Amino acid sequence: MKIRDTNTKLVYSTEFGRMCPFCEKQSDKCKCKKGKNNTPKGDGKIVVERSTKGRKGKGVSIIKGLTLETSDLKELAKKLKQKCGTGGTLKNGVVEIQGDHRNLLIEELNKLGYKAKKSGG
Repeated sequence: MKIRDTNTKLVYSTEFGRMCPFCEKQSDKCKCKKGKNNTPKGDGKIVVERSTKGRKGKGVSIIKGLTLETSDLKELAKKLKQKCGTGGTLKNGVVEIQGDHRNLLIEELNKLGYKAKKSGG
């Protein structure tokens, strides 16, 4: 049997799937509540930028810095996707909207009470 390093935590098992890094049980059976709703918190500075990295030249508008819980962030992403008329996703607390819709997104976020800035050119 291998002796594990104390600085490493099991987060995925091919046998059981995702694991809670705190109690090392299956995510759906985790009772420690530390792994639940573990979304990265933003810094409060909402930035809207355009990115093409890793997308084969296709541009997306990225919204970073939102300090919302996962469910609220999903609702906001859905509203913004509908406003732009395109698809998108929510990854690690960052909203991605397909296409270059930075100006429209900043305008809509300001209407909703968020102070958003444009990043890049």
